[in-house]
Amino acid sequence: MEAVASPAVKKIAKRKVLRIPTTRRERWSWYLYDFGNSAYAAVVLLAVYSAYFKNSVVGGAEGSRMWGLAVGIAMLVVALISPVLGAIADFSATKKKFLAFFTGMSCVFTALLFFVGPGDVFTGFLFFILAEIGYRSAQVFYDALLPEIAKPEEVGRISGIGWAIGSFGGIVCLAIVLGLIMFVGGNEIIRLSFLITAVFYSVSSIFLFLWLRERVEPQVLPVKQNYFSVAFKQLWSTIKAARSYKEYLKFLVSFLIYNDGIMMTMDFAAIIGATLFGMEQNQLIIFMIIVQVTSVIGAYAFGFLADKYGSKPTLVISIILMVFTVGSMFFIQTIPVFYMAGAMAGFALTGVQSVSRTMVSQLAPPGQSAEFFGFFSMAGRTSSFIGPAVYGFIAAEAALYFTGNGMEALPAEQAGIRVALFSIIIFLGIGLGLLFTVKPSKALEETSASE
Repeated sequence: MEAVASPAVKKIAKRKVLRIPTTRRERWSWYLYDFGNSAYAAVVLLAVYSAYFKNSVVGGAEGSRMWGLAVGIAMLVVALISPVLGAIADFSATKKKFLAFFTGMSCVFTALLFFVGPGDVFTGFLFFILAEIGYRSAQVFYDALLPEIAKPEEVGRISGIGWAIGSFGGIVCLAIVLGLIMFVGGNEIIRLSFLITAVFYSVSSIFLFLWLRERVEPQVLPVKQNYFSVAFKQLWSTIKAARSYKEYLKFLVSFLIYNDGIMMTMDFAAIIGATLFGMEQNQLIIFMIIVQVTSVIGAYAFGFLADKYGSKPTLVISIILMVFTVGSMFFIQTIPVFYMAGAMAGFALTGVQSVSRTMVSQLAPPGQSAEFFGFFSMAGRTSSFIGPAVYGFIAAEAALYFTGNGMEALPAEQAGIRVALFSIIIFLGIGLGLLFTVKPSKALEETSASE
């Protein structure tokens, strides 16, 4: 049966999008932003700070627990604020202003990680949380600009190019950091890498704010209303109208669960390498460069597949590849084979993230991209709060169990890391099962009926 739009849906859907052709310079400014913020993900989240925080700032199995808690707190904050701020940004056409604020926040606190030394648990914990809140919140408004610079039939390709160029930015920044660590070395150079990343991120983001134009017209603020009251009313209207977007909501539930597995893999990749295989910082950076290189290939490949065969089949393939890759970790014993697993993970996880973003942009009603990306972010950040916290808790508790049964500290910690891998596979598997129930064609009918 065809979905019938409620009056609330029709009301909130009437937002004018200016049909102004996108220039090449605007698209490149959007790509370059990803080039910069991917450096943050590569250095802080994946290759350097996660392992540095776990091993040098905290130490031992407790470092895994603290890292999962820090990521979880940041994600929970973003989950709470992003839907409201997304609604405000849609209403006032201020996505770029919010993007600028949170980008600046992330860059400042990333730079302050330079001052975090061994044993500085509180400042290392706090500065990372604030940098992560800025990074994740900015991503909401950056993603919401995608429907404004790409036509519906090219969203998959543009999103894929953005991921590919972003991954290349991570490679460039990691290469700079790797050179310094290999030829100079020491904790001071590791800390300097955070300052370098902050500068890299901020410089790359400037072009978007100078060149890209928002294409949604701002709405007039009603008498005796403010942006927050309007935002909450807007959100309430959207929630009441959610029954008209059942397929979109089914996709969000699926995403919430499989995204747990993706975020757990990303947030603990360096910790897994350092704990299971004793990898040094330069080896971890080489590992992440390999991941970033295959991410570039995956972004192009899955973007092409999404445009040619559809987002859902492409997303299914990428999740299955992730399940296979994580499952292989139970049998890996050497660093070279771990590098190979990282290459496969980079290829697959980029597909999951890029195509998930593509599906949201395709299913969001016209003029509500930031708001729907806000809900998308809320689901993703909520899962990010659950996933890393679960992984860190399981790994730490399992290590304590094995230690209590006579195992030495390091083997017990390694066993705990491997046991926690089961949780990643469970989240990926359940999310994949729910994704099979989503009907994209019906979802498009629902959004069309609301116009």
